[in-house]
Amino acid sequence: MVDIYQKLQEIRSLGKDAVIVTVTEKEGMGPADVGKKMVVTEGNVAFGTVGGGAIEYYAREKCKEVLKSRQSFTEKYVLFDREIKVDDGEVQLPMACGGRVTLFYEFVGPKQYVYIFGAGHCGAALARVLKPLGFFITIIDERNYVINSLDDAADIKVNEGFVEYIEKHGLPDNRYIVVCTPSHTNDYNVLNKILELKIKPKYFGMLCSKKKIKDYLEKAYEVYGKDIDLSNFYSPIGLQTGGDSPEEVAISIAGEILSVFYNKEDINSHMRDTVK
Repeated sequence: MVDIYQKLQEIRSLGKDAVIVTVTEKEGMGPADVGKKMVVTEGNVAFGTVGGGAIEYYAREKCKEVLKSRQSFTEKYVLFDREIKVDDGEVQLPMACGGRVTLFYEFVGPKQYVYIFGAGHCGAALARVLKPLGFFITIIDERNYVINSLDDAADIKVNEGFVEYIEKHGLPDNRYIVVCTPSHTNDYNVLNKILELKIKPKYFGMLCSKKKIKDYLEKAYEVYGKDIDLSNFYSPIGLQTGGDSPEEVAISIAGEILSVFYNKEDINSHMRDTVK
């Protein structure tokens, strides 16, 4: 028998999202007993059961929507119709056993996923600020001694080349990316690779001076054209909170990430807005 909770812990330790489907109510006959649970991950991989048959198939398909929206909800089912349809707020499923069942779909995952390229002073400080806030942190650095000197601030620590990591593992869309490598060349190479692969981050920030970013953007427009979408690109990175210590810079960046996460569009103190 699969231990649902142990499996869920394994999934979370790998930095993957999941949905817990729980039978919360039952009327009449049917195999979906109250308390039954099923865990579904990306790729429609499932552990446990909510009764099998049409209701379980439908629930697994529904989990795809939950993983995309990252929202939990409850849905009611009637188990006696010949086809799947919605009537009076209830989904009718073709199961001869009859009865009614209520399922609770619970999204389980971090607040969001943050990829930090560069595990130096600012990168490490940012990881320490963000992790207690519920973000899942992956930090990448090609310097072995830097990665080895990190504490447990990051959930995943990767000793690999910056561009090599993207080429090997990819970066999903709608993630949060921070670039603070030890050289501008590496910074630009990461940005170029993201533009080349047409990755669409929810947030993409780069630690850079006003002059350096202006020079880079001119080159980027020459290579990729004026139509590239940089609406989610923040450089210079962070809010104008003041201070230049790694910890102060980390708080500035974390504040900007939170403002994007919570859709605080009225915040007008982004550093990128100071570039003319």
